[in-house]
Amino acid sequence: MAAVEPTNETLTKPQLIYPSLTGNGTTLRKEKLSDASVVSRYEPPPPTSTTINIEAITLSWHNLNVWLPAANNSCCGLKKPPPHLAKPKQILNNVSGIVRPGELLALMGASGAGKTTLLNMLTGRNRGALKLDGNISINGKKIDKDITSISAYVQQVDLFVGTMTVREHLTFQSQLRMDKEISQKDRLLRVEEVIVEMGLSKSQHTVIGIPGRIKGISGGEMKRLAFASEVLTNPPLMFCDEPTSGLDSFMAQNMVSVMKDMAARGKTVIVTIHQPSSEVFAMFDRLLLMSEGRVAYLGGADKAQEFFAQVGLPCPANFNPADHYIYSLAIVSGREAECRARAQQVCDTFASSKRGVNIAEVTQKIAQQSNTDLIAVSQCKRSPYKAGWMKQFQAVLWRSYLSVKREPLLVRVRLIQTVFIAVLLGLIYLRQRITSEGVANINGAIFIFLTNLTFGNVFAVVGVFTGEVPIFIREHTNGMYRVDVYFLCKILVEVPTFVVIPFIFITIGYWMTGMYPDTAAYFVACGIIILFTNAAVSFGYFISCAAGSNNLAMALAPACIIPLLLFGGFFLNNSSVPPYFIWLAYLSWFKYGNEALAINQWSRVTNITCSTSRFPCASDGHAVLEQLHYHEDNMAFDIWMLIVLIVGYRLAAFIALALRARRQ
Repeated sequence: MAAVEPTNETLTKPQLIYPSLTGNGTTLRKEKLSDASVVSRYEPPPPTSTTINIEAITLSWHNLNVWLPAANNSCCGLKKPPPHLAKPKQILNNVSGIVRPGELLALMGASGAGKTTLLNMLTGRNRGALKLDGNISINGKKIDKDITSISAYVQQVDLFVGTMTVREHLTFQSQLRMDKEISQKDRLLRVEEVIVEMGLSKSQHTVIGIPGRIKGISGGEMKRLAFASEVLTNPPLMFCDEPTSGLDSFMAQNMVSVMKDMAARGKTVIVTIHQPSSEVFAMFDRLLLMSEGRVAYLGGADKAQEFFAQVGLPCPANFNPADHYIYSLAIVSGREAECRARAQQVCDTFASSKRGVNIAEVTQKIAQQSNTDLIAVSQCKRSPYKAGWMKQFQAVLWRSYLSVKREPLLVRVRLIQTVFIAVLLGLIYLRQRITSEGVANINGAIFIFLTNLTFGNVFAVVGVFTGEVPIFIREHTNGMYRVDVYFLCKILVEVPTFVVIPFIFITIGYWMTGMYPDTAAYFVACGIIILFTNAAVSFGYFISCAAGSNNLAMALAPACIIPLLLFGGFFLNNSSVPPYFIWLAYLSWFKYGNEALAINQWSRVTNITCSTSRFPCASDGHAVLEQLHYHEDNMAFDIWMLIVLIVGYRLAAFIALALRARRQ
């Protein structure tokens, strides 16, 4: 396979007419340009310029190198990492390229070629522990993760709140992702346009759905909805990761046609795509082929056949060119050495060709002319968010309310469960008399009430945040809403539930059990139970935000609750708490709830009948409290401590969620 110098398509092929990029010191002259002329025609901005014109974007990257760091030794160095992870692994190797307004660039390659890694590096998202070296520039300005504020990213995994309809989802997106200056009428008109454009008219009033729980739209419609969510804001720069996966050939072609139309309107569009049909491939303006982390070809999609023919890999007649390029650069199992040698020769041939050298010179020139410091696009705006705090709050609260409203089965099941257990416990402890035996039974009933409310409500909320963490991270990263807005809205919509449920529970249990028959005592008990339940729920929120995944949260919850339960005064007397665990006792809502209910029950009892010698007999309620080592003066303290725990655990949950968002 001879290394033949390909023709210099980049130097001769006329490009689109550039719009004037002015207003920021950066100008590309309004005339027909070629890749070669970009170097001579590009006029760098003055050194003091710190803004970027985001009406039209030229994105370039020069000598990008990405490494996966070596794995650390585990178990204090006693266990060595696998050999393939013992040293850093290079994923991208000196990758350079450029894409301009009006171009649709397709990133293609076999699995493991590095195309998704390159896309993540360019978008500033999903980098994880990868180490990046190189230069990424927009209109001649060096930029890093701030690129997220002026670009859209259609990820391969579709993440939605499944209880919303297609129209409601797009309406929600329009409220938080479109500029503040756009009126409500124009936002809704844009939603209507996108629904028609993406072929979602028939399913616009259908819920998106949750697999295994709520039947919703099809997989193809979900993919189109993901694309519609990004198209909605008409972004100047768009990244798409496998936007056609899961679609039939017709819808895949329709999706690429939409991207082609966006590029024709002056947008810059970069897409990774896997095995496109020949019709879809013909719509690409430019093609970037990758193999083993290197560039195998970058140029006009219609000129790729000429290049591969010159390196001894001609495309057979009546064969899909995209499939031929991927097969030619793929590393086939059992023929690794041969395939790697062939891929390396193709990459070396392109790097030394006039086209490859020209691209390297263009991107190097732009990298050298870009400012030394990173440019922050957010400097152009007062806030990275398109909507104000109150607008964010209204939109997220509306969506959270719909999520609760659309799943009445969960609320109904929770209500039925509450009534059933309350009646069952009421029948077990039915009409206790104020005797020495009845005192023990009522104290046991009080603690069983508290235990049931804790476990039932904690497990009801441990999935509140874990179930939506990927959605929250994606939307927060896109600058849709703040962490505090999301946290407050998720909590507020559930407040009525955690007031009504404990109220119903204690109302049934209080009168059936035969607790102190006084209206004032009953309402005090209701208030204590509601505060107690919300303290337990707050702890559940903290576990949910700290754990990150539902399985981990479900495993942590009981392990954390059991030690706190022991300090409730039922299994372990208050005076017997070890000094080194006093701090843990102060974190237990069981301690304060049980003491407050006991005081409310026994402080009013003036006489207790000694019915049997099997139980210690107290003459009145004050004696019962002394046996439990409870102090009647602690009622107000217990109530305030329950409020403190509610605020404290929710504040800890918010901090955990904010730290998780920051790490991402």
